[in-house]
Amino acid sequence: MSRTIVARISAGALFLAGCWVAYTQTQGKQPPPLTLTKVKEDLYQIVGDGGNVGVYVTSEGVILIDDKYEQDHDGIMAQVKSVTSQPVKYIISTHYHADHSGGNAKFLPTAEIISTANARTAIVEHRQSNAPPGMAAARIVFTQETAVFLGGKEVRARYFGRGHTNGDAIIYFPALKTIHTGDLMAGNTPLIDYPGGGSAVEWTKTLDEAMKLDFDTVIPGHGPVTDKAGLRKYRANVEKLRNRATGLIHEGKSQEEVGKVMTAEFGWAPTGLQMQWSLPGMMTELK
Repeated sequence: MSRTIVARISAGALFLAGCWVAYTQTQGKQPPPLTLTKVKEDLYQIVGDGGNVGVYVTSEGVILIDDKYEQDHDGIMAQVKSVTSQPVKYIISTHYHADHSGGNAKFLPTAEIISTANARTAIVEHRQSNAPPGMAAARIVFTQETAVFLGGKEVRARYFGRGHTNGDAIIYFPALKTIHTGDLMAGNTPLIDYPGGGSAVEWTKTLDEAMKLDFDTVIPGHGPVTDKAGLRKYRANVEKLRNRATGLIHEGKSQEEVGKVMTAEFGWAPTGLQMQWSLPGMMTELK
């Protein structure tokens, strides 16, 4: 096995293991430190513990993309205050998972939260089996598209279709030619949340629509900032995984056999969330 394949498998396994630990073991404990890096003019990214948070600074306030876990509220605010004295006015959620929307309850008293209608429903209906208690849903929702105008700047949120969940929003900063994908791009291999309406078949179609936007920079849900070519590569890997799984299922392979191939070839952790959320659903969707 080549070093490249080993590295990819290791990275994928570590990403999923990290997600599992974050979802199930960090609540109530001291969160790991968060770090802030500049992406473009007035646009920053906060990384560590949970999903990547976008920070867009304007003269009238700050627009956040996602807010990690509830325990990360103070850390996020500390990072925001390191670059501006403006308050957080809006938070646009990419999707409903606790590592991206878990901080909603702490932010709602002072900021307005916006999500897709499906993301709100998923929180209200407790679709995430291992979510912490007290998850709070957005008060403002949209079905296809919305925008926030603040301090002369614009941020758009678009729903292009199913993928990671059935409520994933792509966040677009048109003046900066930058998008935040949420977990429509995360790590090296997809996590398809079938209980939350995700789809391996629709995922590539959703990314194809997002690719039509005019952008050159991508903030993923997890992982380093990349570009359009990086997102295109990720989309190709989703298609490769789907085609491989479809072929195995059509050959009559069992769920256990398909899972072993996903582990060996795509870096799925043997006891990770992909085995719990993605594999059973793939066996049905791709048959």
